[in-house]
Amino acid sequence: MMYTRMAVVIDHSHDIKPLARIPICRLQSYSHLDPNMRDFTHDITHTSDITTSLHKSCSTPCLSLATKAKEEIESPNPRIEIISGRKAPKVHALVAEVAIALASGVKPTPVPSGLGGAYYLQSRKGNTIAVVKPADEEPLAFNNPKGFAGRMLGQPGMKRSIRVGETGLRELAAYLLDHGGFAGVPPSALAKICHVKFNVNKNMGLASNPPFKITSVQRYVEHDSDAGDLGPSRFSVCSVHRIGILDIRLLNLDRHAGNMLVKNFHGSYVSGMAELVPIDHGFCLPESLDDPYFEWLHWPQASMPFSEIEADYISNLDPFKDAELLRTELPLIRECSVRVFILCTIFLKRATAAGLSLADTGEMMTRGFIGGEESLSILESICVNTKANLDMEITSDGSDETKDFDEMFAFDKVFEDGLNQNEGVSTHSANCKPSKMMKYSSEGARSKLSDPRLTRLVQESDIKDGCGPAGIPISRSVSFAAHNKNHDTGVCVSFGEMKEDEWSSFLEYFEELLPEAFEQTQSTSLLKQRLGNSCEF
Repeated sequence: MMYTRMAVVIDHSHDIKPLARIPICRLQSYSHLDPNMRDFTHDITHTSDITTSLHKSCSTPCLSLATKAKEEIESPNPRIEIISGRKAPKVHALVAEVAIALASGVKPTPVPSGLGGAYYLQSRKGNTIAVVKPADEEPLAFNNPKGFAGRMLGQPGMKRSIRVGETGLRELAAYLLDHGGFAGVPPSALAKICHVKFNVNKNMGLASNPPFKITSVQRYVEHDSDAGDLGPSRFSVCSVHRIGILDIRLLNLDRHAGNMLVKNFHGSYVSGMAELVPIDHGFCLPESLDDPYFEWLHWPQASMPFSEIEADYISNLDPFKDAELLRTELPLIRECSVRVFILCTIFLKRATAAGLSLADTGEMMTRGFIGGEESLSILESICVNTKANLDMEITSDGSDETKDFDEMFAFDKVFEDGLNQNEGVSTHSANCKPSKMMKYSSEGARSKLSDPRLTRLVQESDIKDGCGPAGIPISRSVSFAAHNKNHDTGVCVSFGEMKEDEWSSFLEYFEELLPEAFEQTQSTSLLKQRLGNSCEF
C-alpha cells in the first residue's frame, strides 16, 4: 500500500500492540434528554477564543520531521500534533499509532451512539486503536453532528458548571491524575488533527472543512460490555473502589453504567471477578460544587472498607502537587476547577482517615431530595458554613480589607434583594463576634440557604431560570430529580474569585468543621446498618 506523505516519528521505546476487537462500546448516554434541545438554531459564524488559544499552545509538533512550520501548515497531508499530555506515559505510542493510521489512508468512523461527535480510528488491519472527539462537535457545540448544536465554545454546556468545548481537557486531566493507572483510565491526549474530514454543519455558516480540529484522543479499550449489561455483584470490590476514589477526587458529575467498561480476564463472569475500566471523563472537574452522579453509590462494594493498599494510596495523595500538575500541563483549566479538585481530594483524605467508606463519602457529596425539593449536599453545607465563619472572623477583627472581601462574594443585586425579601430569613449583626466557631449540624446540612451572610460564597451563574444565552433551554443533569428555586437559577458554591490568602484560610476553617460532620455521618451509617440487620425490618 502506498502511504500518504506525513510528518511522523515513532518512539521505538514503546511497545505498540494493536488491538483485535471490533468496537462495541457505548459512549456518553443521557437518560433525561430535553427534546427541546433539537430545536437549537443559534447562528454561529466563528469559534471562540478557546480554539485559538489551543492552536497557539502547540508551538512545535512533537511528532514532526518537517523543518519549516510553514510547510506543515500548508501541507495537505493528514497530520496529528500533541497539544497537551506529551509527558504522560503511553501517550506518544498512542499518537504514533494514530498518525500511522491516518497516513495509510484510514478514515475516521463516526460512533452512532452518544450525543456528541466521536470517531473510531482503526489500523489498516481493522483493529480499533483510538476514540477521537473533536471539541467543536461536543453536545451543544456548533458543529455537533447529531442535531444538538447551537452554542459557542466556552458557553455553558450540558452541565452548567462545564463549558462547551472543554470536555477534552478534562479527559486528559483524568488520565494525568490517575497516578500509576490506579483506576485504569485509558491513555489520553489533547491533539490537533489536520486535514482529516470531520463533521461540519453547513447551516452554521461553514461551507468547508477547517484545516484542523482540536480533539481529545483516547486509547480504545478492548472490552466485552459495559456495567449496564451486568448486575453489580459481578464486579470486583477493587474495581469499584478505585473508580469511586477517582470520581470523588474529580467530582465526576456523570459516572453512569455506560462509561464503565467490563473486562474479564477469566473468560467467564464469575461473581466478583469482572474488572471495570472508566472512560468518558468530560464531566469531571466542574467550575463549582455541583451535584455528582455516582452509579456505584448504592452498590454493596461501595459500603465495604477500603483495603490497606487503597487507604495508603489515598493517604499519599497530594492535592496541592496535583493542582500544580494541572496548572502546568493544562493551563486552560480554570483555577476554580482546580480548587474544587483540591477541596474534594482533601475531603476524601480526611473522610478515609476518619474511617468512612466510599459510600459514606459519596453520600456526603450528593444533594438530597426531600419534600419535593432538592437541598444542598453535606459537603456544600460545610463550605457555606465555613465561609460564614471566615466572614465573621474577618468582620470581628475590624480589618480595613473587610469591605473588599465582602464585595468579592457579593451577589448580583437583583438576586440578593430576592433573598432578603423571602419570609423567614434570619438576620445577624455583622459586628457581633461569635463566642465560638459555627459548627456543622445535621439539621442544617441539607437545608436551603436562609441566612444572607451565608450566600456570599454562593455564586450565581449566567444561567437564569434554566435558560442559557438567547433563551436556549438547558437539559438538567441526569442526577437531578428535582430542583428548588435556588438551584433552578444556577446557584452553586464556587471558589474561583478568592485570593490566595483567603483560599488558604478557607481550607483551614473547612478542615476544622470536618470531624463533627464525619462523626454524625458515621452515626447515621451505623443506624442504617442496625435497621438493615433487624428481622423486624
